[in-house]
Amino acid sequence: QVQLVESGGGLVQAGGSLRLSCAASGRTFSSYHTGWFRQAPGKEREFVAVLSWSGGVTNYADSVKGRFTISGDNAKNTVYLQMNSLKPEDTAVYYCAASPYLRPRPMADRDMTYWGKGTLVTVSS
Repeated sequence: QVQLVESGGGLVQAGGSLRLSCAASGRTFSSYHTGWFRQAPGKEREFVAVLSWSGGVTNYADSVKGRFTISGDNAKNTVYLQMNSLKPEDTAVYYCAASPYLRPRPMADRDMTYWGKGTLVTVSS
């Protein structure tokens, strides 16, 4: 079992930055790839970014490339999502998720095994 807890969400003005954290527990977490997804009001959940368990591979949604950075700290079992140049359209609940698989395409909900409960990010214009 893997447990994921997100933190770091909040209210920020457009152009600002936030860093989300995903703290993981569970003795098998080191073998999982960790991703971030988001769900805006009235929309389906979408892929944002993924980090391989080794930390050597990352993949991003086109909408966040160049603005968001995913990284990890294995010693802390924590994955981060640094979000810069935030836009109102980035407003969403952000979820952390873990998967034993890394796909050569944007990760999908069905690829993920474990999910956190989410943290709300609101970007004001």
